[in-house]
Amino acid sequence: MVNSKQLDPCASPLDYYGAELRRLREAAGLRLADLGDIVFCTGSLIGQIETTLKVPTRDFSARVDAALNADGMFSRLVGLVLRSQLPTWFQPFAEMEAKATFISAYEAQLVYGLLQTPEYARAVLETGDANRVEELLAARLERQRILDAAQPPLTLVILDEAVLHRPMGGTEVMRAQLSRLLECAERPWVQIQVLPYEVGAHASLVGSFTGLRFENDPEIVYTEDLISGHMTANPETVREGARRYASLQAAALSQEESAKLIKCVMEERYGPRSAVSKRSVA
Repeated sequence: MVNSKQLDPCASPLDYYGAELRRLREAAGLRLADLGDIVFCTGSLIGQIETTLKVPTRDFSARVDAALNADGMFSRLVGLVLRSQLPTWFQPFAEMEAKATFISAYEAQLVYGLLQTPEYARAVLETGDANRVEELLAARLERQRILDAAQPPLTLVILDEAVLHRPMGGTEVMRAQLSRLLECAERPWVQIQVLPYEVGAHASLVGSFTGLRFENDPEIVYTEDLISGHMTANPETVREGARRYASLQAAALSQEESAKLIKCVMEERYGPRSAVSKRSVA
């Protein structure tokens, strides 16, 4: 049976979640199918979550809390579970990102993770470990919750113009993603600028980087290489990162002009399918 697996609640947040789900379900005298009927899913899914074969969602956690009178325990735990699905090397950055009061990111290749639509994020993640796309997608969407917090961080993002033209996931996905950028840019705590092609050489030809500032902790700079990420609070590195970011801000289009360019690319490059077809006819 699926539910025969013995769990070690101390092994991981996901193991703890599954063990507690099984414990409370059995204490309530419910079979897998019984609980599945109550929370509108299959008993098989309940068993897979109990045995860590599936990762729970926030919606599932809220329904299980109500069904098992868990006093919100699963809803509180699911954030930790989802964050634990991130690559081990990325988890420290995600924890710091969630605590930051000020984020400044330059992205040379892709839309910044906090601003990605689920479909765009899926297309990005499918270029990596195809076996963990669902788990990684859930974790990425969980990261984005910080922008909806009561006190969200001031988030400044500079996107290389190439990001707007790289067709991740196809035309419809890109149109929705650029529309999402325009929506995000309307939030008072989010500022989006585009670094246009015409700038040529600029202060971060070496690639993307992110700066994080905090209420009480030292600032950090985060970069990635081919297989891992690196954070540092070295004052000289932080100072150089701030200098380069200021240079990029000065070279980039204003927020208003950036929004116009994003809208222009969205409509001309990723417009309605019929319009695209008409332009492509020889």
